[in-house]
Amino acid sequence: MAPLKVMVGVKRVIDFAVKVRVAPGGLGVQSEGVKHSLNPFCEIALEQGVRMKEGGEASEVIAVSVGPPQNQDALRSALALGADRAVLLRSGPGAPVGPREASLALGALVRKLQPDLVLLGKQAIDDDCNQTGQLLAAILDWPQGTFISQLRVAGEEVEVEREVDGGLERLRLRLPAVLTTDLRLNEPRYATLPNIMKAKKKPLEVLEMSEVGVPPHPPPA
Repeated sequence: MAPLKVMVGVKRVIDFAVKVRVAPGGLGVQSEGVKHSLNPFCEIALEQGVRMKEGGEASEVIAVSVGPPQNQDALRSALALGADRAVLLRSGPGAPVGPREASLALGALVRKLQPDLVLLGKQAIDDDCNQTGQLLAAILDWPQGTFISQLRVAGEEVEVEREVDGGLERLRLRLPAVLTTDLRLNEPRYATLPNIMKAKKKPLEVLEMSEVGVPPHPPPA
């Protein structure tokens, strides 16, 4: 089988080292003026995609994100870590981007970009929902492997090892598929200064929800 086109979802979150404070009014956390970075589990997913590209298993790694314009910072970080190009699907002003909204938007991007494999972090450290990968697989009707700690491409299939309560489970999934990554899959690299500079010249496309057929404010389920 030809090398795979890999799409990696990334999320911009408050940096894990920041002490989170309650926002005025008590209905959320203080995010203004606070350092943000790539979600650590998304870094693991991205690292796996880049390693696949370096090993000849992937032809292209596309980093994608759903949310406000500030998410371009996370995508530039992804480009510095090895993604070939990036796409931001911009949400409407004040529009919530929870697992349901993110999975609907990512599903639209999958239909546009036509990847062979989607890699996501198993959860984001801001909400800890652990739902987007599963919802996306259901929307696409694709096989899914969650919490994977090992991955091997085998022709038109992927073999994964995932961590479950009773130990380890091994699955063989036919491509295309959705995978969510666990901590023990790999150790992400650091972005070097030359790669940070190169990232500024890599393509970053910004799309509106309407351009991929997703309403800015999805109706209630």
